[in-house]
Amino acid sequence: MSSVSVNAVSTGGTGARRWSWASVKSGSGLVRRLPVWAWRLLMHTVSRSERVRFNADPITEVDYRLDIDFVGDGIRAHRLDVISPVPSDGRAAGPLPVYIYFHGGGWTSGDKGALTKYCASQALGGMVVVNVNYRRATRFTMAHMLHDANAALAWVDRHIASFGGDPRRIVLGGDSAGGQISALLAAAHFRPELAEHYDLEPAVDRRSLRGLVQHCSVVDFSVMFERGFILSLNFVRMLLPGAKGRAGLRPTELRRAARVLSPIEWLDGSFPPVFVTTSEHDYFYTANLNFIRRLREHRVRVDALIYDRNATNTLHTWQQNARYPESQEVYQRLQQFVHEVTTDAAALAPRAR
Repeated sequence: MSSVSVNAVSTGGTGARRWSWASVKSGSGLVRRLPVWAWRLLMHTVSRSERVRFNADPITEVDYRLDIDFVGDGIRAHRLDVISPVPSDGRAAGPLPVYIYFHGGGWTSGDKGALTKYCASQALGGMVVVNVNYRRATRFTMAHMLHDANAALAWVDRHIASFGGDPRRIVLGGDSAGGQISALLAAAHFRPELAEHYDLEPAVDRRSLRGLVQHCSVVDFSVMFERGFILSLNFVRMLLPGAKGRAGLRPTELRRAARVLSPIEWLDGSFPPVFVTTSEHDYFYTANLNFIRRLREHRVRVDALIYDRNATNTLHTWQQNARYPESQEVYQRLQQFVHEVTTDAAALAPRAR
């Protein structure tokens, strides 16, 4: 694995190095602004196989509590799983840090079921893992997704202690679109104006959010406006409220509107530590490097694991597949990060609400 300098990539400026999926694929002319309907068809085709493939050789040394309804309306979009380690002596080893995970899928697709083994792998590292579903586009917008994520966080605050987790020591995480949701949810806990925009009442005291994990995440929406980017701008439009109004937005207007979707726009020095994993094969590579650089500008702790294009097992969201050595390296670093950011004297202090 070769690392890539996080200071070498910029989305603008003379002589700046630019990267997009199109820069890799444009030679064949096969990839040009994938429309939403084509993405959904592709994800529908592969989702079942991913669920089987990613969960091959299941982990048996953890406790699975599956399909808990965290809202109470009975729909699958409002279900979560709690996966926790089983101590060798049979006694609960809590309270443990809590890792809440949101799956990817371009906001339109995906399901927590494909991430079961990924989440179990992290539980083996000594944490209680919560694997969350949420409502998806195109029927629902970013506001619905954030409210679902916040409702899951509220459920964790109320109930996770009974599963051996500590609600005062939470790390949020996700891949791709799920990473964006987790990052924006974290930002809403630290930036009141963002929470107000989404009419969101943060579910926990922000001091309980100890860290954020980002796998190939959509953390900087500016890259989606670059020429030849793989996803059409309708992916941005579908996340905004008011179908009629957003359909008529020109690219310059849409870019301004996308600020409320883009986590990088809401960073400041109060943000919790972040662990970022990406690769040069990831079509949000530049977005992640920009995010890392902005975090460092705000003096926020950021740990990064970045693979260059010589690492063949690092296509977008490779972290889901536990059989890759590169994924195992991610897991080792992730578990170290979670324990470092959740182990301190503040974890034992009374919690203020």
